[in-house]
Amino acid sequence: MTEAERRVIIIGGGPAGLTAACQLVRSGLSPLVLEQLDKVGGLARTEQFEGHYFDMGGHRFFTKVGQVNRMWREVLGDDFIRRPRLSRIFYGGTYFYYPLRPVNVLAGLGLIESMRIGLSFLRWQILPHRREETFEQWVTNRFGKRLFETFFKTYTEKVWGIPCSELKAEWAAQRIKDLSMRTALMKMFSSRPSKVKTLIEEFDYPRLGPGMMWRAFREKIERGGGEVRLNCRVSRICRQGRAVQAVEVTSGSGKAVFEGTDFISSMPVTQLIRGLDPPPPESVLQAAQRLKYRDFLTVCLIVAKPDLFPDNWIYIHDPGARVGRIQNFKNWSPDMVPDPSRTSLGLEYFCNQGDDLWMLPDQELIELGKQDLMRIGLAQPEDVLLGCVFRVPQAYPVYDSDYRSHLLAVRKYVDSLKNLQTIGRNGLHRYNNQDHAMLTGILAVRNLLSGEDNDLWSVNTDQEYLEETDS
Repeated sequence: MTEAERRVIIIGGGPAGLTAACQLVRSGLSPLVLEQLDKVGGLARTEQFEGHYFDMGGHRFFTKVGQVNRMWREVLGDDFIRRPRLSRIFYGGTYFYYPLRPVNVLAGLGLIESMRIGLSFLRWQILPHRREETFEQWVTNRFGKRLFETFFKTYTEKVWGIPCSELKAEWAAQRIKDLSMRTALMKMFSSRPSKVKTLIEEFDYPRLGPGMMWRAFREKIERGGGEVRLNCRVSRICRQGRAVQAVEVTSGSGKAVFEGTDFISSMPVTQLIRGLDPPPPESVLQAAQRLKYRDFLTVCLIVAKPDLFPDNWIYIHDPGARVGRIQNFKNWSPDMVPDPSRTSLGLEYFCNQGDDLWMLPDQELIELGKQDLMRIGLAQPEDVLLGCVFRVPQAYPVYDSDYRSHLLAVRKYVDSLKNLQTIGRNGLHRYNNQDHAMLTGILAVRNLLSGEDNDLWSVNTDQEYLEETDS
């Protein structure tokens, strides 16, 4: 098959899918991107309300992947700004800086509790868990049981909705693998910039939120001859044997079928499996059905105060408040708030589709957000001028006790389809940041056009991939 005969269809207009499309356009192809929402960006999109911009999750732009960094800067130029990072933990009515600061920790916890944490750390260094199967075991071995219960347990269980004893250690190893008591202590007493992602003090950010980046990517794709269609939900993936032939799309104008020679998908792999026609074996369908996601919703509040708090975001570890994290978008970029006398906040509530929180009417969620702000001491209900709610389904692939075997069965089947690759966080059921989602898009195109054999399922922070893409 010549390059001119290729018709590449990309399912999903998030960071991974748009990056793949950009790479294809650079190679002279004209891909078709199908996005089910009314805007690009996927989980990293930016929503608007009353002239204010709201980031769905708070997306720092920081990467060790040189090619990704170059793409960001090439696409946005001067609209890609450097921002200082400040985040804190709210626990027990006290704010703790993160990364930790010695005087702040001692003042917040007290000398006796700090000593208990130190002794607990030493105990677990001497007699650690022999196996690190769970998140609880992984963190305890590096920080001690007492610090785990103080600064990790409540928030983590609020995010995932399952006990830390059921959450697999892979999540910690993937997300905070370089973080330990040693690195935290070194950061406390060193003025040198940290190379650990969790501890970085600056990051880059689009002036009007991450959606600004992905809109620019879309424009670049379309200028290059590609096409991005919004409000197009892929409802059926038509295959013959081990080859995908076409996708059926449902939109406001009805149904349409798009044929292709090659397919790249960032849609949730569970939906992909369910959408195959004819369907895969029952064992694969059951495995996909048992893969779980965690959802969240953002209660966006516009507050009649110019400066509420200095943080970009605050982690709410206090079990008395249902909110898990609070974003202060004015501190991400001042241009996201059109009126300097106001502050816009995003209160993130972690939940599951269909549960009591997810099903609450928007107005009740807005009232809940007001009460949580008051409980934490950030603002009074009467300070809130306006509010709205955005729901984000399937935001976090869950690493529960059974996910490994289910994902392996799904992966084996997907890998058997010769002209389909899955990419991105949901396409691989892997909790990747957006830079690594982009990297999967880059490598998928290299597999397609150059005949390489990159293992997309393994992409995260593996040094071999970081070195390879910088060549």
